[in-house]
Amino acid sequence: MKRTWAAAALLAVTAAGCGAGSAVSDYGTVIKGGKGQSVPVEVGQGQRFSLTVPDNPSVGDQWSLVEVPDAKVASFISEEHESEGGAPGSNGTGYFVFNAKRQGTTVVKLYNCWRCGTEKTPSAPDSIRESGTATFTVTVK
Repeated sequence: MKRTWAAAALLAVTAAGCGAGSAVSDYGTVIKGGKGQSVPVEVGQGQRFSLTVPDNPSVGDQWSLVEVPDAKVASFISEEHESEGGAPGSNGTGYFVFNAKRQGTTVVKLYNCWRCGTEKTPSAPDSIRESGTATFTVTVK
């Protein structure tokens, strides 16, 4: 009897500690994109999804959400980043997390202003060449 209660308590604590429902631990369906790409996305109503891009802030990647979706179709939850390694310069992924709301189609644009610093537009030739947009056409069914 005590073992059953202890196992149930441990399970409850473990489940609570997983962060279920938080954007950090629940990216939902992950859709990959990148600079210069247009990606179609199909999700169901109420579904959480993430639009992802290769991300490495230590070398100058600076992704931002520049065209938000129609809020009736999909709502923005958060922006998250995960590194593939602990060392400076490690590649990673940027996650832009959304919730599908109602049926319809909307466009989300992410822009990488490469090595722009505090500026919103690239000015140096390298920065202009390496900057770019990832476009996602989101259809909620």
